Amino acid sequence: MCKVVKRGYFATDEKEFGEEAVPILYKAGADLYYLLNQGYHIKGASNFVGNHYLLSERQRLALVRAVSARKSLEHRRAKELKIIPEGCTVNIDGFNTIITLEVALSDSLLLKCMDGTIRDLAALRGTYRLIDKTQSAIRLIGQTLENSNIGKAVFYLDAPVSNSGRLKQSILELLQGFSFAVEVEVINNVDSLLETLDNVVTSDAIILDKCRSWINLNRKILEDNLGKDVEIDFSFLRE
Repeated sequence: MCKVVKRGYFATDEKEFGEEAVPILYKAGADLYYLLNQGYHIKGASNFVGNHYLLSERQRLALVRAVSARKSLEHRRAKELKIIPEGCTVNIDGFNTIITLEVALSDSLLLKCMDGTIRDLAALRGTYRLIDKTQSAIRLIGQTLENSNIGKAVFYLDAPVSNSGRLKQSILELLQGFSFAVEVEVINNVDSLLETLDNVVTSDAIILDKCRSWINLNRKILEDNLGKDVEIDFSFLRE
């Protein structure tokens, strides 16, 4: 039995993303959005805005993950599949998808981003281990895909990330009873491969910009199964 772990929990989040901090973050997000639409690069623009509002490193990371230029938002929106096609093969960015669900199940910080995706700030950086929320996250994926009547789910896991082999085995064991076929590929170039595919499940902005089509699966799971309301919501900035 895995010990109880709060994936993505940082003690400073209560202050840095609390009631007093959120309005400042939204102002900073609006400024960053304006600069990106003027053609400024995300790194320089986020540093400028972060310095102006005296933001912490974690608050700056939240802005970078949540805010995108209007052109990128329109491009991603045009490729998003609102309904998962029946009988299709779904290509899943494994760590990206599962970790965000683990964070949600841990009641840790999540961001609703301007492109509509749900992103976390877990910042694991190549180190991963299965926790007590992992099996629940995988089952939620399976249940949602089952309800969508897909034909096959292919999970892609980054080979250099620790415990990718253990996660593969867990996915295969937990999803073997579902009606759709399941494959798990542990490879070195997950991002590069997903960028060429359709029916991609990820919140990775670079993949979203390049793939042929994508599915906002984690948002659907959170809304339909967990009833979870993401407190830090940058999506209104695009209105």
